[in-house]
Amino acid sequence: MSYADQVFIDNCKEILAQGVWDTDQDVRPRWEDGTPAHTVKKFGLVNRYDLRREFPILTVRRQFLKSAVDELLWIWQKKSNNIHDLHSHIWDAWADETGSIGKAYGYQLGVKHRYPEGEMDQVDRVLYDLKHNPASRRILTSLYNHHDLSEMALYPCAWSVTFNVSGRTLNAILNQRSQDMLTANGWNVMQYAVLVHMFAQVSGLEAGELVHVIADAHIYDRHVPIVEELIARAPYDAPRFTLDPAVDDFYAFTKDSVALEGYQAHPLEGKIPVAV
Repeated sequence: MSYADQVFIDNCKEILAQGVWDTDQDVRPRWEDGTPAHTVKKFGLVNRYDLRREFPILTVRRQFLKSAVDELLWIWQKKSNNIHDLHSHIWDAWADETGSIGKAYGYQLGVKHRYPEGEMDQVDRVLYDLKHNPASRRILTSLYNHHDLSEMALYPCAWSVTFNVSGRTLNAILNQRSQDMLTANGWNVMQYAVLVHMFAQVSGLEAGELVHVIADAHIYDRHVPIVEELIARAPYDAPRFTLDPAVDDFYAFTKDSVALEGYQAHPLEGKIPVAV
């Protein structure tokens, strides 16, 4: 069994058995037909993935790693907030007529800030510190800029990453304010596992732990039957992850820089409804 499957199954079982429903509250998200999209949730889930042991990817539901990496690089490498720079349609519902999602995600990472070493954006600051100040306890990014929230199509869900170097090992904490367990959990975990691998490689380090902190881990009402089906499945073993060893510049990675060997997963039939 993939360890990511074990974590996902345990999380979902805990949410379904012990979670709190918000059916007595007025909620913002709506289904396509206008019906309120209610959830059952658990507060404060913390999951740890040791990237030295295996790559955290679900097998109870097929995941598309290259598409996930394409979105990751759209945010962290291109620092874009326009869906025309993305090769999928996952952000279409939040984009305006020009393709913009406002001052969100990649926009925030691309804003230049002044440091003693010169002007850098958040990504370049992290890459600089990993090479020049690896003992620093200040290596982090934040997308939750209160000044710009009113100009964001969607407040950032995965909003902060703290990087920490222990010896020659790069670890990271991903802070997430909100997590749709069915549509986004497996996606976000494998994305940020890849990011740790990429940052480690270009900094001469080894990828270590990814710690995922979720404030509001929830399952939507219309997702419950799908989740129950997934967690009843028999998982496969985790595949072997590889990253192109020739790349030593973060900005040279592409979605084709990653590969999986021996990935087996169950298909998921039908379209998952998404609340907006």
